[in-house]
Order: sequence, then C-alpha cells, then structure tokens
Amino acid sequence: MSFRRIFTPLFTACVLFALAATSFAAAPVKPEESFRNAFPTVPVDSMTPTEIPGLYEVISGQRIFYYYPDKELVLTGEIVGKDLKSRTAERKGAIMAKVVKDLPLDKALKIGDGKKIVVEFTDPDCPFCRRGAEYFTKRTDVTQYIFFAPLAHPGAITKIEYILSAENKVQAYDAMMLGQDIPANAKPASPEIKRLAQEHMELARKSGVTGTPTFFVNGQMVVGADLARLDELLK
Repeated sequence: MSFRRIFTPLFTACVLFALAATSFAAAPVKPEESFRNAFPTVPVDSMTPTEIPGLYEVISGQRIFYYYPDKELVLTGEIVGKDLKSRTAERKGAIMAKVVKDLPLDKALKIGDGKKIVVEFTDPDCPFCRRGAEYFTKRTDVTQYIFFAPLAHPGAITKIEYILSAENKVQAYDAMMLGQDIPANAKPASPEIKRLAQEHMELARKSGVTGTPTFFVNGQMVVGADLARLDELLK
C-alpha cells in the first residue's frame, strides 16, 4: 500500500475534524445559556427577544428585567414607547392577570351579582381604596371579589378581621370603607379568621401586588383609584 493511499484519507479526516472543532468553538452561545452562566442563582421562567436588537426580556417569577448577552449585562427599569406607555408595565399586568385567574375566589369577599367581574386587592385604611369602594357603590353591573392587603397600613388587619368575621360582611365592609370604627361589641376574630386574613396577604404577594387598590378587569390590571381606566374597561 502506497504512502499516498494511507496519508490522503488520514489528512482528510484531520482536516474535517479541525473544521468541525472550529465550527463548534465558534457556535454562538444561546442567550438562555449565557444568562445561566453569568447569573447561575437567578431563576428564569422565560426569555424572549424585545423590540431592541440584542436585548432580551427575562421573566423571573413576578419580576421582569432585561438581559444583553453580548456584554452579559442585566438592565432593570421600564421600556417606554413613544405613546408614553410602559411596555414593561403592560407585560407585568398580563403576567399578574394570569396568576389572578387561579385565585380562590371562594375565599374573597363577594359583592354584587353583575355580569362584569372585578378582582380587587384593597385596604380599609387606604384613602384611594375608599375612593374605589365609593365608585363601585354606583354600579349595579359588577360582581366584586375582594381580597385584603394592608400593605401600607398593617394596623388595618383588625378591621379586615372584623369584616371577615361579620355575619353581614358586605355591611361591615361598607362601614370600614367609610372610615367608621369597629363596634365596641364586636367579637374577637377566631383563629380561622386570622388565618384567612393572613392568607389574603399571601395571595397578594403571590399575585405580585405591591400597592392598593389594585384591580383586575378583563385580564387588565389597574393600579390605584384610576376611575377613568375602570370606566373604560367596564364598558
């Protein structure tokens, strides 16, 4: 067998191996892999391209931030369009709305029997929540499912326990939202009611609620007593 017959296949194999190795080494790292390598302790639920070339939206639980793989940089904050609407806020609202679909509505305070459904996180000591409560007293086309989240007024937990303990919960809710005091003859909340009140708080956290009032209408989130926005969504 000639040297050429032995060398040629061997040389060809080496060249092909070298080309394959070079191709493998040059293969770009996927954004998800790049992020995991750079930030191994941060969980990722999803990563999708944004409107900005090279920038990716990262969803981690209820958080949204952005990743630039070329420099392994994380950007926090909001992307705002020329319409002055926050793309980030819209995405957060959509994510939270999906979570709200799985809320145990049987544990909420139900008010009304209208065809339009509103899920609300509120606080009896919050003045903006009281504005929202007043707004809904003027509507008969809505069913409200109310969860309590005294995020800024932890002392309101006693009023919440009173509402959840009351025989007529709607009446008790109306009184507290009008700023009235708990009746002197009100019975102390039972352990079950105390657990329920704490469960409301935990549901608010799981839903990503950070302020009250927060409303969910037709898959849209409304933060604050934005009555004009509520009007628009409830048309």
